[in-house]
Amino acid sequence: MDNAWRHQKPDSVENRVKLRVMGITYSQIQKGAYALILAEEEGMRRIPIIIGTPEAQAIAIRLEHLIPSRPMTHDLFVSFAHAFGIRLREVFIYKFDDGIFCSELLFDDGRREIRIDSRTSDAIAIALRARVPIYTTPEIVAEAGIIVEEREPARPEESRPAEEKPAAPRTFRDFSSEELQKRLEKAIGDEAYETAAEIQQELNRRNSGSHTA
Repeated sequence: MDNAWRHQKPDSVENRVKLRVMGITYSQIQKGAYALILAEEEGMRRIPIIIGTPEAQAIAIRLEHLIPSRPMTHDLFVSFAHAFGIRLREVFIYKFDDGIFCSELLFDDGRREIRIDSRTSDAIAIALRARVPIYTTPEIVAEAGIIVEEREPARPEESRPAEEKPAAPRTFRDFSSEELQKRLEKAIGDEAYETAAEIQQELNRRNSGSHTA
């Protein structure tokens, strides 16, 4: 039996978080890559996921409601499933380890439910085409998510000159927690969610270490 096919794992719906796709931005950390931004359906946290150019293109095409002249790979996948009476029910981002997100596709053929492992970028591209919900765990949201609060637009006299906005560093271990918190607020204000996520993860590591000490 193909190892890619796995029977459904018992997951509590109450313990999952529903996500929506906000959009795609150019990665500020990794050259030549993009950041896919997912948001809580009912919340203020954002989760940035680094993806490659082909995957970003496949997702952007669907977000912009563009129709390519010929079906793309993800379109073909969805059409193939429909042709054989297989319905995609949901995408579940079930693991986040060392900066890597792991996802599953839940299928239903009318007799059984089967989960298939997938790259998260592919899973999202397929979910958008099949118009199915995307879920993750509260633990992943807490670890990889950043809180974005609604804020009023800054007044002209309150805006800082561009030259006073230094670029965020690649590593934040040498900064104090107070400095990291300020940089986190600035990154969120600039909608630099990928940078904000890295800062938040560093703060989470420090807080975790203080609890276990």
